[in-house]
Amino acid sequence: MLFGIDRLLAERPLREHLRGKRVGVVAHPASVTADGTHTLDALVAAGIDVVAAFGPQHGLRGEKQDNMRESDDFRDARLGIPVHSLYGTVRRPTAAQVAECDVLLVDLQDVGCRVYTFLTTLRSVLEEAAAARRAVWVLDRPNPAGRAVEGFVLEPGQESFVGAGPLPMRHGLTLGEAAGWFVARLGLRVEWEVVRLEGWRPEEGPGFGWPLGTRSWVNPSPNAASPWMPRCYPGTVLLEGTHLSEGRGTTRPLELFGHPALDGHEWAAEIARLAPEWLGGCRLRPCWFEPTFHKHAGRLCGGLQIHVDDGAYDPARCRPWRIVAAALKAFRRLRPDEPLWRDFAYEYEFERLAIDVIDGGPRLRRWVDDPSATAADLDRLARPEEEAWADEQACRLLYADDPAATGRG
Repeated sequence: MLFGIDRLLAERPLREHLRGKRVGVVAHPASVTADGTHTLDALVAAGIDVVAAFGPQHGLRGEKQDNMRESDDFRDARLGIPVHSLYGTVRRPTAAQVAECDVLLVDLQDVGCRVYTFLTTLRSVLEEAAAARRAVWVLDRPNPAGRAVEGFVLEPGQESFVGAGPLPMRHGLTLGEAAGWFVARLGLRVEWEVVRLEGWRPEEGPGFGWPLGTRSWVNPSPNAASPWMPRCYPGTVLLEGTHLSEGRGTTRPLELFGHPALDGHEWAAEIARLAPEWLGGCRLRPCWFEPTFHKHAGRLCGGLQIHVDDGAYDPARCRPWRIVAAALKAFRRLRPDEPLWRDFAYEYEFERLAIDVIDGGPRLRRWVDDPSATAADLDRLARPEEEAWADEQACRLLYADDPAATGRG
């Protein structure tokens, strides 16, 4: 499989389009070539005139370990170019920064979930490039969560830095495909190009979206510690809005979760009673862990790990958003006196509960809090939106069987 950066470096006609252009690169630590060379270094070595870099959340170097930790601007000492933070004093490229460039190359490894903020950064780059009449190229990368779609579509008025638009939680797109959706949805008049993947077959195991055994995994953010995390993240990210640990402070963050007041076996049994039909396509294993930092640091937590790393994994049947929804409802039933929803500023949203910001509206929270609501009730709410999204995107997918599909705007 060739990623967009690999094709750009290998195919001279692609590079010729950048000859004489001032290029800005939006990148992070996982922006690497097949041999592990960082995209910035590879582009400069290939003779591309890279004049600036832009770092998204967690920084160009990936140094910021937690959410809402801002990065500073700096000058790269080796390449001698400015590095502009898109998660600091500003969260989108400024007009002055965009004016430095003729073309903005976006080379970000995404995880296929609406909440992951690189999707929002992509939108802001497209919007600012359109305003400045600059071009945007997306060097496409696989969606390691594959094509599966799950979760509510973000509700009108619920936009935020973790909600760039009305997408479901697990959207099934690559970043290049998402660029096409933003351009069409927002009516952007921008020159845009997707340097497409070659050989991406998300329906094939065992990788189902990620080329296992042939490509190194580099954390796109500090807690995306393996290709298994994106398979769980559309569910486990919900826990950031709760008093349950999402596994930060352990070696498997966002794959396991728990709470000091719980026993994993009891919890798993209650989830199975609530929604047995939601537990296919993965394994849910009771476990114990003690976070070394973050929520419940130094306290023994009973918990669960979602295993998506063996032959039981089936992306069409694995439903992490529903699994965690059921886990939250089971927690309510088992420990009704324990606080569940965290009330704090999440991604600089001060007026809404964090869980509502994360899920794109209050519907999931209300379902969890309603003792009479069933798994079938949540399905009746979510399934029509999931099906409508899949139908809408079918003609937009760049890696479908349609040989006429195009990646150019």
